[in-house]
Amino acid sequence: MQEPLSITIGQYSDQGAKDRNDDSYGVLVPEGALLDNKGIAAAIADGLSVSQAAKEASETCIKSFLADYYDAPASWAARTAASRVLSATNRWLNGQSLARFGSDLDMASTFSGLVLKGGAAFIFHVGDSRIALLRGGVLEPLTQAHKISSEAGREFLSRAMGAGTHLDVDYRTLALETGDIFFFSTDGLHDYVSDDEVARCIEASDGDFDKAAQELVEQALAEGSPDNVTCQIIRVDAVGTRDEDAFHKTLTELPFPPDLEAGMRLDGYRIIRELHLSPRSQVYLAVDDETGDKLVLKTPSVNYRDDPVFLECFSREEWVGQTVASPHVARTIVPKRQRQFLYTLVEYVEGQTLGQWMADNPSPELNAVRDIVDQIIVGVRALHRKEIIHQDLKPDNIMIDRDGTVKIVDFGSVRILGLEEAAPEFAPEHAMGTVGYVAPELVNGSRANQQSDLYAIAAITYEMLTGELPYRRGFQSARQVKKAAYQSLRQVRPDVPTWVDGALEKAVSKDPATRQAALSELAVDLRKANVNFTSTDRPFIEKNPVAFWQTVSCLLFLALLLALWTR
Repeated sequence: MQEPLSITIGQYSDQGAKDRNDDSYGVLVPEGALLDNKGIAAAIADGLSVSQAAKEASETCIKSFLADYYDAPASWAARTAASRVLSATNRWLNGQSLARFGSDLDMASTFSGLVLKGGAAFIFHVGDSRIALLRGGVLEPLTQAHKISSEAGREFLSRAMGAGTHLDVDYRTLALETGDIFFFSTDGLHDYVSDDEVARCIEASDGDFDKAAQELVEQALAEGSPDNVTCQIIRVDAVGTRDEDAFHKTLTELPFPPDLEAGMRLDGYRIIRELHLSPRSQVYLAVDDETGDKLVLKTPSVNYRDDPVFLECFSREEWVGQTVASPHVARTIVPKRQRQFLYTLVEYVEGQTLGQWMADNPSPELNAVRDIVDQIIVGVRALHRKEIIHQDLKPDNIMIDRDGTVKIVDFGSVRILGLEEAAPEFAPEHAMGTVGYVAPELVNGSRANQQSDLYAIAAITYEMLTGELPYRRGFQSARQVKKAAYQSLRQVRPDVPTWVDGALEKAVSKDPATRQAALSELAVDLRKANVNFTSTDRPFIEKNPVAFWQTVSCLLFLALLLALWTR
């Protein structure tokens, strides 16, 4: 089993010739699940000398980054979490600067941050502090100073935290190797000590990085640095990616449940009846013997007992239902009693699946469809805000209760960007989802994202109105994607406005870049006429390609008969 992510740290800072030290720096190494899911964070900041509250600015950058990054949802990717934390910190600094000093630059600082997670390094940078990588005896800068030169030859920072309401953060990622050394420094050091000297000093330190950091700071001061001088050294002792065999073992410590039948009990839950059976799982209606509450009990299929990717997805399902709070996302339930088997509990929704609703309403009113789609979009947006992609939206995974409230269920196929980033080895290699609702780009090898969920919602909307899918059978190969053509829903539902058909045609475009940019845009396009979709002046082959080619074939046949007749 591999060791968890671990590092060795060295730090030193000196105010130098200045009256105060406006530099700040720090590292946070969490334990347990936070270390697995969020990794290790480190940063350095240099308060601008022109700022009246330079030290407060640099300290705020470091403390906010190290604290708020770990408070962000584990489902968020490192880039999303860090970017949002830095943007919020930037707005706070700028607001405080204006309120207290009447200036944009009185609470400003540089910032360079690093997150080590899932075998990768994620770097975030603003200003002229620096992060460099020492690997193979060579020190390579990973960040670039944001400076501009005046006509007089003086240099000024072009970017800084707190210097305006808009923040542009440089982002970079690279794969980690055991033994990698990251060197953080402020300009008071790297402007006066060469990269070769930094590399020599670190490699000669024999792992005493505090001593090496102090020597480098003292050398910068000896070279005439007039600034505060700070550096931080971090060596990666273990990359910490999870070991597949060990992780698989933890997932399978709980045995798979036996085949369940009505009347049987499992951990205090009495089985009422089977609700759904698939090759991947069994779903039952159950009652909690202690409370009398009805709930849904989902068990994994024994077919996947030795599949770590499936087990990872199954284990995440409970987490998703606990993490996402929305009236349109089914809530998962943590068992009150000691769990003896592997299963998931989900709130019981008394009602019917959207598939059943469609069977009962083969020609629904457009407004009824809009009401359901609006609720689906609200639920999916709640998932997306946590950077969770459902990947298997379809009528059977959407419930409608007796009050007409729509709830999204079944999170066994979700893609969680933050957790996938922490453990990329457990990401599925192939597209998840159900043929007919899987976006064409996934069949061609792309990874699922918000656009692929948008496609699925549009396909469901089309099916609700027509009883068919926009490309009929969907896609299972790149060849099928290439040959498929959109079928206008007005062939089946001529009462539906042209602009609604146009909105859905855009949403299920085979090119995700030409779809609506956001789910909210799709919702608006389905309710308000978009001038881009109101024109009926389209070629017949585009409006109805099947009828076009049928007409062409008929005309060719008639021409052949005429030619034979006149011979």
